[in-house]
Amino acid sequence: MPRSLVPRLLVAAAATFLVIGVSGCAPAGGGAAQSSVPTIPTIPYAPTTTKTSAAAGSEDFRHLLLAPADLSDAEDTFNERSKDSQPNGNPGASAFFVNDEDNRAVSDTFLVYPDAATATATLKQAAATLPTLVAGGSPTPLAVGTDGVVISGSIPDEDKAVTLVFFTEGRALVRLEFQSAAGDPTTDQFVTNVAKMQQIALRVGLSDTQ
Repeated sequence: MPRSLVPRLLVAAAATFLVIGVSGCAPAGGGAAQSSVPTIPTIPYAPTTTKTSAAAGSEDFRHLLLAPADLSDAEDTFNERSKDSQPNGNPGASAFFVNDEDNRAVSDTFLVYPDAATATATLKQAAATLPTLVAGGSPTPLAVGTDGVVISGSIPDEDKAVTLVFFTEGRALVRLEFQSAAGDPTTDQFVTNVAKMQQIALRVGLSDTQ
């Protein structure tokens, strides 16, 4: 690949990753969760149709996503609203979960890249946009996967609490989004536990597909 194309492709990949993540996690102001309303603005890059990994082909990675039982605890029971393979035509998978009360939602998305270096470079591109996606928070390191980062605050111009997590596991880049009512943010422990479960699923599952 010509060196001059690398930054352009990484920008496109980062844009695609952010676009995929915003389409399925939106509890309404009154507490109801809606699975079809994008809420967090995308990064200011023009999306392209660049494929993330030709090598991954049409492989179905949905079995590596978390399940409702992984998210449910004594306080909340989560249900799966959707599960998609090849989100936006890119190798990977995405799932959307909402609790019984429709006041908490979790979006779990990962994309599989040709190699770990590409996943890491794309993470750095995406992480640089976090302050524009979440109001009232600052990105901090998260001890999950490689280069884990988390930010908590609110969705700009909306009355919702949100936490975003990015990290890589091998050649996969993960984006987790937790939304809830304003003033009732998702706990740090819950966020970390969910992120670690997704990391483990990818570490085990992707090692079988190398």
